Amino acid sequence: MNKSLITNLVAAGLVATGLAIEAPFREPVLSTGLFALAGGVTNWLAIHMLFEKVPGLYGSGVISARFEDFKIGINSLVMEQFFSKENLDRFVAEMVTEDANHHLDFHEVIEQTDLNPTFDSLVAVIMESSFGSMLGMFGGEGALAPLKEPFINKMKVSLNEMAHSDSFQNSVRDKLSSAPVSSELHQQIEHVVQSRLDELTPQMVKDIIQAMIRQHLGWLVVWGGVFGGLIGLVASQLPI
Repeated sequence: MNKSLITNLVAAGLVATGLAIEAPFREPVLSTGLFALAGGVTNWLAIHMLFEKVPGLYGSGVISARFEDFKIGINSLVMEQFFSKENLDRFVAEMVTEDANHHLDFHEVIEQTDLNPTFDSLVAVIMESSFGSMLGMFGGEGALAPLKEPFINKMKVSLNEMAHSDSFQNSVRDKLSSAPVSSELHQQIEHVVQSRLDELTPQMVKDIIQAMIRQHLGWLVVWGGVFGGLIGLVASQLPI
């Protein structure tokens, strides 16, 4: 059971309890449950809309809709930091001195790669979506700050898996062994990277982002239920 489901079940339980009991506790319990359920369900729906297209709801499915922007950002990241001219020189020297079965080691390069711009781009996409206005109630971009470290860690794992796969290693070796390190080779490497990125589908991009941050976004549902419940409790005590 995830945080979102537990939060909404607790809120629904308060609603059911409020309907079952008598005054004077009926109104505060019922009001707390209804507001908590409204806050939890609304935030859950917003998170769901971030990843899934909902018919009739404009702006839903923004991650899948912007998957081309995601691929462009990854391509820029890999070519500008991962396969810079300096790194290509080192890779060629390593390839020449090691046997053919030795994998080119990209771990150090990936660890030193600055992935902050990638996360910032993702945050910008989220804030531009229909989810952005709702996120503003919970601190805006600051509410996504705790996601940065797990996102960057997952990205590094994904880059390592791609860079050390047999198909990628063989493609890089073929390109490096067929030409000197030059602008032309850089373009050839970019073609290899782009061909791999072209294999990504909107569903694959959605799954990648979802695996990185969805479990952390569940806290927005929890806090939506908590603050909604508190508002409902206060509202039930106001004189009418």
